[in-house]
Amino acid sequence: MILEGRTLVVSGTGPGLGREIALAAAREGANLVLGARREANLVKIADEVDPSGGKVAWAVTDITDQEQVEALAALAAERFGTIDALVNVAALDTVAGGLDTLSWDDLRRVLETNLVGSLAMTRAAMPALKDGGGAVVFVGTQTEMKVSAEHPQLAYAASKAGLRSAAKYLAHEYGPHRVRVNTVAPGWMMGPPVESYLDYMAAALGTDRAAALAELEAKMALPYLASDGDTAEAVVFLASERARGITGQTILVNAGEHMR
Repeated sequence: MILEGRTLVVSGTGPGLGREIALAAAREGANLVLGARREANLVKIADEVDPSGGKVAWAVTDITDQEQVEALAALAAERFGTIDALVNVAALDTVAGGLDTLSWDDLRRVLETNLVGSLAMTRAAMPALKDGGGAVVFVGTQTEMKVSAEHPQLAYAASKAGLRSAAKYLAHEYGPHRVRVNTVAPGWMMGPPVESYLDYMAAALGTDRAAALAELEAKMALPYLASDGDTAEAVVFLASERARGITGQTILVNAGEHMR
């Protein structure tokens, strides 16, 4: 088990990718400290991870609240002694549109959450990470590398592009402390949000989910839509010591739809 004895903090532990990361990390032996805005999600996922509660802790956390991110990092140190890896999943991804339709308030809200909030969570965890060396993994997006005129997401893409750039700077800043900083960027990711989208497209086109899925898969080098579980496996790898020689990098998990 590649995370045996290691403690991971996961922000944004919701029913999709956050849950998959928590379950994959638990399978590999990790202690887990989970943060999210909704207590019900945290309770449910923590019970899935470890019904005994011995290897999991959680706290309601809004990453735009400085006191709450500091409290989540402190909880990890209190329960398990340190932080070996931080996984930044929490994000606001529901604001769509381009510059003509986007409100300044919405743009600021997305940047404050996805960029500033993720950096705040990282800074809160960094003293523990620097103490023994460790890993930071940001969840990015293919959207900021491969623009879709059909599905414009200016605010989300800009926030994640900024985060990917920041990761490179952080890799240099904290490399001397043996802290690695990387990004995992999913494309279309089979999970609750994409399943809802497929149902919407199937209804709009008068077809079924399988046909809508086949249309998406036709864009991939692999005839397969990567899942949130696939993204979780990449995150777990980067959080582990098996990735000890990798920092400042971005791994696309997209079945080859976009290659760099």
